[in-house]
Amino acid sequence: MERWRKLKKKPAPMFTPKFGPLSGLRMISNGTIVAGPFAATMFADFGAEVICLERPKMPDPYRLQNPQIVGENGKSISGAWMQNARNKLSLALETNFRVPESKEIFLSLVKNSDVWLENMVWIDKLGITNEELLEVNPRLVICNVNGFGRPAFGGLESEMARASYDPIGQSVSGYSNLQGFPDGPPLYATQYIGDYVVALFAFAGIMMALREVQRTGKGQIIENTQAEGMMRIMDDNWCLWDQIQYKKQRFGHKISFFQPGNVYPCKDGRYLNIGAFGELVYNRFMEATGLSLEEYPYKTAAFGVEALASEKGQELDRKIHEWCMSHTAQECSDILNSHRVGAGVCWDCEDVMGQEHWKQRDCWVKYKDETLEREVTAFGFCPKFSDTPGQIWRGAPTLGQDTEVILKQLLDYTDAEYEALKGRGVID
Repeated sequence: MERWRKLKKKPAPMFTPKFGPLSGLRMISNGTIVAGPFAATMFADFGAEVICLERPKMPDPYRLQNPQIVGENGKSISGAWMQNARNKLSLALETNFRVPESKEIFLSLVKNSDVWLENMVWIDKLGITNEELLEVNPRLVICNVNGFGRPAFGGLESEMARASYDPIGQSVSGYSNLQGFPDGPPLYATQYIGDYVVALFAFAGIMMALREVQRTGKGQIIENTQAEGMMRIMDDNWCLWDQIQYKKQRFGHKISFFQPGNVYPCKDGRYLNIGAFGELVYNRFMEATGLSLEEYPYKTAAFGVEALASEKGQELDRKIHEWCMSHTAQECSDILNSHRVGAGVCWDCEDVMGQEHWKQRDCWVKYKDETLEREVTAFGFCPKFSDTPGQIWRGAPTLGQDTEVILKQLLDYTDAEYEALKGRGVID
């Protein structure tokens, strides 16, 4: 074994077209729902060659997430996989690296890659260590995504051994305790916001580490935990507690220190979010709605906790609700935005996809999904680039779709060596 030692690194891209600011990078991605795969998607969307490793008998459960979309060919796939696995290569590989053949393939991939991104649990139990991989490829950037951390960066082993997923990370970080209404339980933000936050931190961390590789030629290990990602976006909470022992509390939709700052029901059953912070914007709001500045002065009716709790403040709140209920949400939005007051209708996905503004900004892209074998529409790219934009060169792959071509062309396996791996639980 150890044929990887004789292997020469082949530059990327080898299997993907050249496009985007990240062309020339090759990433190995191990992991499942949601943080690791989404960080990898950000790289794939902007030109990196991303090779996803999936266990042959236990593919990424992202594929199986409900609801499923069924194609005319009788096959089904999740919308999440369809959206976020595009532009990626799928290599079927048993990731128990105590299996010699699996480890050989993996180390060969490591030698040929710039980044290894994973959100598996306790990789040493699988027969590898970060330190071993840096010996194979000293320029490798390793990004570990997990719930509570690993020993290399400190902490209690009892905590690091805990299971985690998005709502758990939101809860233990303190973030959930700020979500919801004062008289109700803490809530967690849906649609995996915690996973997406840690994924974006992972993306940023990898880019910083790659800059260091350019500078010094030395790779390193990055760790991103769900809990710490959510802690980092909690703004001033930590300093407030440290300095004056102040704990912010959940307050629902209504902002407690200025108005209008709330989600207001409108006469068509839709809701409007209004944020008019600052005296100048407040004055424009009052002009737009025909409410009296003389009767409801900013400092006594709209600014500060005491003002909002006062008789005038509560009366103004009722007037704002009445004004919104006398118009449709879109009418309210049009009136307020014409006066440069921030307001937005709480749309659903059908509404957003139908809006001309986002169509003209090319927010929606079409591509062929490899499982359903038909054209699908998905969200496109964020951020946008003037000179090196992202693009979709292929839809989300089927399980193991690229195993043969990667092993033979990138890792120099012969036809005979490839055939010898079949039927042994390594690649199939």
